Formats: sequence, structure tokens, C-alpha cells
Amino acid sequence: QAQLVESGGSLVQPGGSLRLSCAASGPIASIDTMDWYRQAPGKERELVATITSEDTTNYTDSVKGRFAISRDKVKDTVYLQMNSLKPEDAGVYYCNARGLTRWGTYFSYWGRGTQVTVSS
Repeated sequence: QAQLVESGGSLVQPGGSLRLSCAASGPIASIDTMDWYRQAPGKERELVATITSEDTTNYTDSVKGRFAISRDKVKDTVYLQMNSLKPEDAGVYYCNARGLTRWGTYFSYWGRGTQVTVSS
């Protein structure tokens, strides 16, 4: 089974920046869409940003203009550049990838998450 491993989460002051990474590995033939979700304590997991295989991107309204999602198709890695961070951006950030395995079956995998804390 494929694995997704997130990294880059940390404690940052309001107004600061972080860059998250999520690397996929395993028996993957192709990845269609990669997403970043986040979950704050006591809240539901929400979709933050999406990037398709054609590099079409989408963002939730609260992060537009501040966050940027990108991907390296050679490395099967997706990034989330987060600027002008606010306390409400804090939470566990999860990566999701969807595509085809080497056996032609569809997959949707999740990483274990990386913690982002925004506090002075």
C-alpha cells in the first residue's frame, strides 16, 4: 500500500510562514489529485487546497491569497506554502492523494498529519 508522509509543521508566530510537504511512495501508477486538509481541535476536517494532475488549483476562501499549493510530479510530492499565518490556521494538516495503483485500481490515501501551531 502507498504511503503519504507529511512534514514541515511547526510553531510559528502570527504573520509568519511555513511550507508543508507531503511525499507519496509505494505502488502508485499515477496521481490525479492531491489535497491538503486541516482539522482544528473540536472542529471537523476541512479541505484547504487542491491541485489536479493538470495543475489546476482550488482554495477555501479563508486562505486565498495567503496559501499556495504546488506539486512535483516526478517526486510525487505536494507542497503547501502558507504565508501571513493567523491563529485560526492552526491545526493538524493532512495530505490526501487519489489516483491509480500499479494494478489499475483506484486509491485514496491519507497521511498521518503534521501539526501547525500559530501563536505568539
